[in-house]
Amino acid sequence: MFPFGPPSGDLALSASPYDEIRSALDQQGAEAALQRLSDEFRKEKKHYELFESLKMLARLRLGLPLLYADAGEDLSEEKRDALEDALIEICREVGTLLLDEGRIREGWYYLRPVGDKEPVLRAIRDADFDEEDTLDDVIEVALHEGIAPELGFGLLLEHHGTCNAITTYEQQFAGLPPARQQPLAAKLLKHLHDELSATLKADIAHQEGSDPTEATLAEMIAPRDWLFSTGGYHIDASHLAATVRFARVLDDPELLRLALDLTAYGERLDPQLQYEQPVPFTSTYPHNALFFQALLGENYDEALKHFREKAEASDIRREGSLAIETYISLLARTGKASEALDAALRMIPEGVHTMGIAPTLVELSNASGDYEKLAAFCQNRNDMLGFITSLLQAKSQ
Repeated sequence: MFPFGPPSGDLALSASPYDEIRSALDQQGAEAALQRLSDEFRKEKKHYELFESLKMLARLRLGLPLLYADAGEDLSEEKRDALEDALIEICREVGTLLLDEGRIREGWYYLRPVGDKEPVLRAIRDADFDEEDTLDDVIEVALHEGIAPELGFGLLLEHHGTCNAITTYEQQFAGLPPARQQPLAAKLLKHLHDELSATLKADIAHQEGSDPTEATLAEMIAPRDWLFSTGGYHIDASHLAATVRFARVLDDPELLRLALDLTAYGERLDPQLQYEQPVPFTSTYPHNALFFQALLGENYDEALKHFREKAEASDIRREGSLAIETYISLLARTGKASEALDAALRMIPEGVHTMGIAPTLVELSNASGDYEKLAAFCQNRNDMLGFITSLLQAKSQ
């Protein structure tokens, strides 16, 4: 955890505590002296030193050297378990004390081995975000350490801006399974939609002398071509494109409506501001609009035709799996799990690394209730483990 000795400064005990510790050692022994030392550190809120003194006390009680620092391989199983249990409780005590002082990052480092997130969550909720150091610590623990990703991402958006939030999402979260991305994508989508709506309304009010009465972006821009004259825009175009792209993991109809609303605005931008995305979203806003519409049950046949054609024309080894996985995902998410399974078995060659956008073959088999296709597929590939897994899954269903 920490090396022996305080990380900063010397022990600052008064003469009286020093005398008391020496007296305890002489009259009652090492355990009493270490207990007295620990009590003094608690009183003075010297948590790092407390951690070290409690470790020495635990070792002493187990008959180990005071400075024992090995992993415990030389100990009996019983003694090793007892040492680990003692260290866990020490981490819990010191971590909780740090949290009580609002030192969230430090507290979590001690509580991480304990696996107890609840006190950290309480400390995060009670934190004073007016302190910059506290804010950064909360974002670090909540978002990057995974204690409360949605809360941490919201704080990142609110206090450090859309650009930082998008960069963080892109670098750390875009490759996660869709379900884990959804809370963050929803936060970003609502934030950017609100930001764009406010800027757009302000521009219209400035030009027309009154606030617009329309409810959506699409309705506001429809009769006002002047909003986009001479390359006009109301939000960073790269932020808009990224938010629309991230929104593809969402399922909630209300959120999909917001995403579709963003595409309506994006389509009106100057072509130079409509950054091209990879196949099958080369026309960024029209193609993303098709995807969102299909998930909403609108314009479904046209959307399915577009994504099927792009998937079938895709060279997965050269272009990657985005087009194929998008088509499979769209089928699965719109109630066509059996067709999605057929497409996955046909279109994804053996040994090709996918992006995790589409459900797995097992997930598609489970959704469709058909494991025989997967079993036959595994048999043809001489995959005995996959074969028996498919049969056992079918039997369990």
